[in-house]
Amino acid sequence: MATGTKYAHGVFSWTSLSTPDPAAAKRFYGGLFGWEFEDMPAGPDQTYTFIRSKGRSVGGLAKLTKEMLAQGVPTHWMPFVNVTSADEVAKKASQSGGKVPYPPMDVMDVGRMALIEDPTGAKVAIWQAKTHPGADLINETGAMCWDELMTPDTEAAGRFYKATLGWASEAVDMGGGSSYTIFKAGDKQVGGMMARPPRLKDVPPHWATYFAVASVDDSAKKVTTLGGKVFQPPTDIPNIGRFSVCQDAQGAVFSLFTGKM
Repeated sequence: MATGTKYAHGVFSWTSLSTPDPAAAKRFYGGLFGWEFEDMPAGPDQTYTFIRSKGRSVGGLAKLTKEMLAQGVPTHWMPFVNVTSADEVAKKASQSGGKVPYPPMDVMDVGRMALIEDPTGAKVAIWQAKTHPGADLINETGAMCWDELMTPDTEAAGRFYKATLGWASEAVDMGGGSSYTIFKAGDKQVGGMMARPPRLKDVPPHWATYFAVASVDDSAKKVTTLGGKVFQPPTDIPNIGRFSVCQDAQGAVFSLFTGKM
């Protein structure tokens, strides 16, 4: 599905950037993806920015508060999983060995959300849609196309998400003795999971958002031109596509992807 206004339970429906400098982030991502930005009031002295690609919403952007910065919350992209009940999923998360750092709360009249944390420490947001179902555009150039968990304990994480979100999983042989896990909501592939390699042992477990681009190589060059960094140079995934792991100028990590035609 390239466009959509309704998402099934367990499907990633949104991604949002939290950053200390929204103006700088807009310059970076506007230059990289050609995104447009629409600021919306989100409560007393608060603004939430809708990110659009060719007029279609693809995600959001918000400023990290002083309290978050004081707590050491880094600049980050956070993917959201659509759920039928945020309260029920949060309860299952607690019962399945996870935590709920931010319990379910209403976001005005647009939806109800919570932040859950799996037993390995990776966090992901859940979203019970009301007036805002999620992104208008996914799986197309300039939009979110995949979400991936990197964790040191794939077995524990896999059990957690199966129990909490009802996902099924399928292991894919990547060769060389390594495998990759595909998470599914029903028959739909919704995300992936990989074991954290030893060379990245200092990187905390996390969910990463991938954005589709016309050319990973060209976009990776733009990242450095715009003041960001390229952690993983453009690399082929046999029979699937090409990807690169990058960091924006404020420190948020994200990935670029171009699929095989």
